Amino acid sequence: MTITVELTRFRVAADRAQALLDARPAMLTDFAADRAGFLGARLIRLSDDEWLDIVDWRSPEDFAASRAKGANLPGIAAFFAAIDELVSMEEGRQET
Repeated sequence: MTITVELTRFRVAADRAQALLDARPAMLTDFAADRAGFLGARLIRLSDDEWLDIVDWRSPEDFAASRAKGANLPGIAAFFAAIDELVSMEEGRQET
């Protein structure tokens, strides 16, 4: 089985980190309800202001469809609003 892995690195000001964490559960709920092929996600704090979001998708097409939707639901919009700067976004495959 192969899954598509989204790796998004971003910065959040230290005074907004709690807002990011508070918004996370609703964002995951919205993704599960609205994004076909969403398998799960892990949020990793790399430093005081830098984070890595690792999101698993069933296929590259599911990931592309999610990106096209953007912040279309309130939980997703609140999470994205806490982000100050996008550092990088990559897509890979996990072979199992």
